[in-house]
Amino acid sequence: MSVPSTQKKPPELVTRIVTAAGLIAVALVALWYGGLVFWLVAVALGLVMVAEWADLVGASAGHKRLALYALVVPLAIMAPVLAAGPGFIAAGLIGAAFFFIGATTRSAWLAWGAVYVAVPVFALLLIRQQKDIGLLYTVWTLALVWMCDIGAYFAGRAIGGPKLAPMLSPNKTWAGLIGGMVAASLFAVALHYGWGLGKAAVLATPFLAVIAQGGDLFESWLKRRAGAKDSGTLLPGHGGALDRLDGLVPVAPVAALLVVVLPKILSLF
Repeated sequence: MSVPSTQKKPPELVTRIVTAAGLIAVALVALWYGGLVFWLVAVALGLVMVAEWADLVGASAGHKRLALYALVVPLAIMAPVLAAGPGFIAAGLIGAAFFFIGATTRSAWLAWGAVYVAVPVFALLLIRQQKDIGLLYTVWTLALVWMCDIGAYFAGRAIGGPKLAPMLSPNKTWAGLIGGMVAASLFAVALHYGWGLGKAAVLATPFLAVIAQGGDLFESWLKRRAGAKDSGTLLPGHGGALDRLDGLVPVAPVAALLVVVLPKILSLF
């Protein structure tokens, strides 16, 4: 006969904080070293996210493996030093993976999942490789999402009030949205005065915080559609990688447009 355990499970908030702190530590170490280290972390998380997406859209095990194999090609090409890095070749291969997965599995949802994951990975690697500003602006991209999540969580708990989108996520409130925007913006201001983050990035931060909330709501809708509470069980207190990175998915491409693409376009005039 088994003896009942007298140990109490840690509170959910403690579990969430410990897990989040570990993830942030890994991300910062990878960011600091950049290059292949950052690429390896980004690719590993990307493949986990594709697997979780496949489960949420009801893909078979065979189709999930096919999607993962197809995505390995563009992700491998993004490797700095060893391959071409995040550029036109990798972008073209992402598009090719989309059409290949869609044509072979007859699942538009699974094909879109490859793009949904590969584009943010591409964007983060592209920002990080920028000379002189890469580290700072990648930290800004990641941290504004982290701060938005933190601000939204505590503002929503402390203030409550009207729900933001009760049909999609019953726990999210307008107070949480505003709290997330404020927290992200304050952190961007600190980066501006402490490390020289550009004023344009500071001004863009509250809008990117809204985009991050949109990514969170989209994933909530996807889980509700699938009848799932979480996208996975990888991260204690958070669920899966998609649950933790849902806000970063739409923010990273927009940040790359602001940091890399737009300045190059403006330099032509």
